[in-house]
Amino acid sequence: MIPPQEASVRRREIEDKLKQEEETLSFIRDSLEKSDQLTKNMVSILSSFESRLMKLENSIIPVHKQTENLQRLQENVEKTLSCLDHVISYYHVASDTEKIIREGPTGRLEEYLGCMAKIQKAVEYFQDNNPDSPELNRVKFLFERGKESLESEFRSLMTRHSKVVSPVLILDLISGDDEMEAPDDMTLEHLSESVLLDVNRISRWLVEYGRNQDFMNVYYQIRSSQLDRSIKGLKEHFRKSSSSSGVPYSPAIPNKRKDTPTKKPVKRPGRDDMLDMEIDAYIHCVSAFVKLAQSEYQLLMDIIPEHHQKKTFDSLIQDALDGLMMEGENIVSVARKAIIRHDYSAVLTVFPILRHLKQTKPEFDQVLQGTAASTKNKLPGLITSMETTGAKALEDFADNIKNDPDKEYNMPKDGTVHELTSNAILFLQQLLDFQETAGAMLASQETSSSATSYNSEFSKRLLSTYICKVLGNLQLNLLSKSKVYEDPALRAIFLHNNYNYILKSLEKSELIHLVAVTQKTAERSYREHIEQQIQTYQRSWLKVTDYISEKNLPVFQPGVKLRDKERQMIKERFKGFNDGLEELCKIQKAWAIPDTEQRDKIRQAQKTIVKENYGAFLHSINTSCFRIRQITLADWTQRDEEVGVEKMVGQYQGSYC
Repeated sequence: MIPPQEASVRRREIEDKLKQEEETLSFIRDSLEKSDQLTKNMVSILSSFESRLMKLENSIIPVHKQTENLQRLQENVEKTLSCLDHVISYYHVASDTEKIIREGPTGRLEEYLGCMAKIQKAVEYFQDNNPDSPELNRVKFLFERGKESLESEFRSLMTRHSKVVSPVLILDLISGDDEMEAPDDMTLEHLSESVLLDVNRISRWLVEYGRNQDFMNVYYQIRSSQLDRSIKGLKEHFRKSSSSSGVPYSPAIPNKRKDTPTKKPVKRPGRDDMLDMEIDAYIHCVSAFVKLAQSEYQLLMDIIPEHHQKKTFDSLIQDALDGLMMEGENIVSVARKAIIRHDYSAVLTVFPILRHLKQTKPEFDQVLQGTAASTKNKLPGLITSMETTGAKALEDFADNIKNDPDKEYNMPKDGTVHELTSNAILFLQQLLDFQETAGAMLASQETSSSATSYNSEFSKRLLSTYICKVLGNLQLNLLSKSKVYEDPALRAIFLHNNYNYILKSLEKSELIHLVAVTQKTAERSYREHIEQQIQTYQRSWLKVTDYISEKNLPVFQPGVKLRDKERQMIKERFKGFNDGLEELCKIQKAWAIPDTEQRDKIRQAQKTIVKENYGAFLHSINTSCFRIRQITLADWTQRDEEVGVEKMVGQYQGSYC
């Protein structure tokens, strides 16, 4: 049981807590009442504010709408005024630009093109909005006039600034110095940068706005003329330089420096300076065309629209290209006429030109890419024509060598080298400079599969076969011609001289190696022919040596006195030998062996033969019964040895034809 004192204490604590709780409750109640009052006040305020806002909204919205309408009206007015100003400006375009259009674009292209843009817009406006307006006709007239002025300015700029390329500059372009880099990167400045910019802007305007392509015709006509004149100027310069100070550098002659124009080229027999000049001039012009055409295309790309470039370029190069092709065909025509006359030296003009054309063809093909087929086929057509003509000349030459008539008056009286031989060898030697070209000529006429499968080797074998054919025909003809000589010895000397000349000529040049491609024993065969003719010639001395031959003498008994008949026979032998020797020397001293080595060899061999026979003859008759006459006979013998024998084989003189 809780003590009373403790219970009293706890009751007081409970009462205190209760009192505190009541006070707290009272405070909360007061606070809630205040809060309710504040809430009511706030609701009242908000309701009042809402009412005011509604009143304000009802007042502002109409004003806002009215302001918005006013703003829209203002914008419409401004747009209308702007459009009106824009429209009005079109009516002033003609008056504002007429003076500038009338004066032309020279010196103020930028301003002029600006005026043309304004006029064009005016034309478009009136066409769309007021096609019946008189202003349309006026601005149209100005536009056409302005376009004509731009076309005229384009023509004027191209005419004034398109200059003929100087021959010296072209020579620098197509030639190279051995100690310098190749001039592949060298370019020509046909138009200055400012002029190029102007013509480029005019061309773009004419294409884009002027709807006009006539200026392209103007362009190619002007540039075509300059290209053609540049090439002709080079040819004329070449002629003057050739006639006064030698032949300038020729691309057909490798490793020849361009800085030595005064050096004359080695002149080939059968070719004159004028002909050499014409050949080199044409070769120069072909190279010049390629380089200048490349340069023209580079210029054209900066001026002519891309989709018109190939066609314009095709037209631009036609005159110059046609001129070159026509000149080439003229050369072919001259060569054909020369073949008919059997003048084969003139045909040699085709060879260096054809070689250069074939060497230049890859560049030609590259330059002519995109041009018409007829343009691309011009050079191949000329090459084919030259190859056909050259092949015909080669075949006709071989036939002419075989069929050259035996004209007695045309035969060398001294048995030296015939003109036909020297001409044939000269012609073949000149082919050495053009082995590939000549071989290709012959191959072009072949239809066998090997001609295309093994082109280079096949061509070389064809040329070797051809040379062997010419030499064979020449040998047959020489044999036929030799029959004109009644004296077999002179016939042998003639054949010997010609065979020896042929062999020496083959050995001095590369012809012997070319012949050996198909005829391995050619050299040995000629040496055998030469030796055979020497032996034939030596037999001509039998009619002299037979007088002193032991087989034609009786046997003398040593110590036995000769009878008168025997003495007379010996005298007749001496007389026959002496007369025969004199007669033979008289005949043969008019003959010639131009080759000193061969002449000395034949003379020495014949001396030896005669001396041996003569010595044997003296020995056989030198008996005791004839000693009385020995001194006289010795004197006579010495005289014969010094006078007669030294005349053996004639005192040959002469030289190669």
